[in-house]
Amino acid sequence: MTRAHKLLTARHSWFELLCMSALLLGITLFAQQALAGNSLPRPDHVVIVIEENKSFSQIIANDAAPYINSLAKRGMLFTESYGVTHPSQPNYLALFSGSTHGVNSNACPLKLSGENLASALITHGLSFNSYSQSMLVPSFAGCMYGAYMRKHNPVSNWYELAPFNHNFTSFPHDFNQLPTVAFVLPDQQNDMHDGSIAQGDSWLSHNLDRYTQWAMTHNSLLLVTWDESSAAKNNHVATILVGPMVKQGVSEQHINHYSVLRMLSEMYGLPYLGESKKVNSISAVWKSAHNSH
Repeated sequence: MTRAHKLLTARHSWFELLCMSALLLGITLFAQQALAGNSLPRPDHVVIVIEENKSFSQIIANDAAPYINSLAKRGMLFTESYGVTHPSQPNYLALFSGSTHGVNSNACPLKLSGENLASALITHGLSFNSYSQSMLVPSFAGCMYGAYMRKHNPVSNWYELAPFNHNFTSFPHDFNQLPTVAFVLPDQQNDMHDGSIAQGDSWLSHNLDRYTQWAMTHNSLLLVTWDESSAAKNNHVATILVGPMVKQGVSEQHINHYSVLRMLSEMYGLPYLGESKKVNSISAVWKSAHNSH
């Protein structure tokens, strides 16, 4: 074999090795992405509305909630969705940070630290805002003002997140200006805590339907859930997803607030926070050709 032939053979072997390495790397990355949940869609915006203290059976198929039931038909209704505890406050903390932080009451004020959904999004170059109806002023640190209750506004308990704690009056009219993830927290007259189911349903229709319609053509998502049920027995609540990437129908997957947080983490490549590490993300509800990027 000539020297030139040997050199050519060596180069050919080197090229084959390089191609094989690239293939193996690609397979490894694909597997890692699958394990990391990258099969989930990546919405441009997610709006999460949290209602109060109503059981699944009080909402679904109730004529007093026509708008919410129309959302359930438009998107995906979870029939096995649960709060994680009672009373209200620790459920909000669970959804926002993956932990109840040992809180078992509605005590106020709290001062908490550690990772949470807002800090995770911001660290990864994304954005978050909380919009609370009837809050006195942005970054309000008081425990209540009229029908506003801080116990239902988890972001207020991380003092460094004050710039992301807004009144609902700041909810953008141009939905392109929404953050990556937004919490919408109606006050106690409109979240079904003190007001009626019909009142809460009407508020949601009046204030979020325009976003919901916009979301269907702008790769965005609406999630409506309840903090806890009215009955201490099983904490069974309704959760509804609506968006262009969501199938229409009913899911029997067992989910809770940690599942919602896990879903958001997987959508945006965030670290899994607290108890969300131990649960499965929301699955089998996404259209096969969802608009992810």
